[in-house]
Amino acid sequence: MAKTTTTNSAAIGITDGVITVASATGFAAGGFVKVNGECMQVQKGYVSGTAIPVMRGIEGTAALAHAITSNVTVGLASDFVPTGTAAGEAVNYPLIRSRQTASYNAAGAIAHPVAGNDAVAILNGTVARAMTLAVPAKDQDGDILTIIGNGKAAHTVTVSGGLGLAGAGYTVATFIVGSQQSLQVMACNAAWVPLPGAMSGTLTNLLVALA
Repeated sequence: MAKTTTTNSAAIGITDGVITVASATGFAAGGFVKVNGECMQVQKGYVSGTAIPVMRGIEGTAALAHAITSNVTVGLASDFVPTGTAAGEAVNYPLIRSRQTASYNAAGAIAHPVAGNDAVAILNGTVARAMTLAVPAKDQDGDILTIIGNGKAAHTVTVSGGLGLAGAGYTVATFIVGSQQSLQVMACNAAWVPLPGAMSGTLTNLLVALA
């Protein structure tokens, strides 16, 4: 079963045992639910409808208040387990965020953080790498990806849909060649949104520059 994302059609209070969603697609008894930083589970008595009885604050997360139209992602518990986890290995959805680091020696796609975590992508060397970054899943809201060069090179990062889903003119971030550079983005509602930083440049090539 694949994860499905909808929104809550009413605010969720800290003590609420029922959440109301815009679409019941994918919801079933025992389903694993994530809303912002809180994990929940659909109660056994649930059969159908958009009023979903849930157990709050599971997997070590805290019950939180959630504003109306927050993203609500549902799936099997196994849908939220990181890729590559061994069969039978116990993995909880992370309460404390970890930061994963990966290095890239050639052009290609930059891997997303595992949902609920942050990641650093190190672009190695002084040869410019042409990298791509696909849109994040909706359950990755709040995940931070830092792309950084460990040498002086004019790397490019082509972002599907553009930064902030702004489209044409905002799709390519270009590192300047005179110094080591970085670009930091946060996932929100299936978009990579640039975090504040020292940036300048044209609409077609965003130069990631020192102040």
